[in-house]
Amino acid sequence: MKILITGGLGFIGSNFIHYILDENPEVNIVNLDGMTYAGNPENLKSIESNPRYKFVKGNICNYELVDYVLKTHHITHIVHFAAESHVDRSISNPDIFIETNIRGTLTLLNAAKANNIQKFVQVSTDEVYGSLSFDDPAFTEENQLCPRSPYSSSKTAADLLVLSYVHTYKLPAVITRCSNNYGAYQFPEKLIPLMIRNIQMEKKLPVYGDGTNIRDWIHVMDHCRGIYATLMKGKVGEVYNFGGNAEVSNINMVKFLLKELGKGEDLITFVKDRPGHDVRYAMNFSKAEKELGWTPKYKFEDGMRETIQWYLSNQDWVDNVTSGDYLDYYKKQYNSEK
Repeated sequence: MKILITGGLGFIGSNFIHYILDENPEVNIVNLDGMTYAGNPENLKSIESNPRYKFVKGNICNYELVDYVLKTHHITHIVHFAAESHVDRSISNPDIFIETNIRGTLTLLNAAKANNIQKFVQVSTDEVYGSLSFDDPAFTEENQLCPRSPYSSSKTAADLLVLSYVHTYKLPAVITRCSNNYGAYQFPEKLIPLMIRNIQMEKKLPVYGDGTNIRDWIHVMDHCRGIYATLMKGKVGEVYNFGGNAEVSNINMVKFLLKELGKGEDLITFVKDRPGHDVRYAMNFSKAEKELGWTPKYKFEDGMRETIQWYLSNQDWVDNVTSGDYLDYYKKQYNSEK
């Protein structure tokens, strides 16, 4: 099995590459990544010399490049992580989200169709379903798609493109949708690593609104297990939800981090709420449990303590990511798209 991973320098993609190389000794990986701000080569530094891994710098919107990679490396499967993913950034600058998340996915689908890819896995998000009230049942795969931000709208459009290619061109594709991930290698603009860093520096902890917005948290390695199960056993044309069975409000998440790091709640500061801020996400993963044999292994408290310890033990990684110097260095090394 020869797999093209798009966006493999990012948080979830890099964790998946580590996972699948360990899980399946028959797999060879080509990682195509545009090396944007959230793509960090240091995430995969430990496997750079692995003969089963190859990195290619390039933009997923470049059809000639994608086609070249698929043909040259005899790719059989694609797992598509690459995306602009931060809601705040999509609100301030939606254009790049449309370009990368929609046009990039379309480019990959066309190349997959032309090269007879055996399976295409679209890694999506629970945000395509919209927002739940505090009393609503968790999202199932049958929920109406109701995106509420430019980011989630772009992911919804990409998902619909994938399903259209299954129906129109018989492309063997499948979609995964997950709740909020946490774990190692997450870019520090996201809630958990941002708060850990601010707490370490005794800086204010900005919390949107009153902090009651709820997210269902899944450990990134549980998510990786779900994607791998989908790759191996998922039915063409189907959607699979993955969640951590761990609904936590933003304010309680921040309070948990403060307690674990031994700091007081006086660091919390409430800021103007995000426009269109979704109230609650929660995932019903009974379909994945039934068809893929998947359930989350991590308990929230255990996974969070492991995550906190990783960031505390990898301060150089955090410093490099936030400074940008390390990325500038690697961008100079990978200055060719082929």
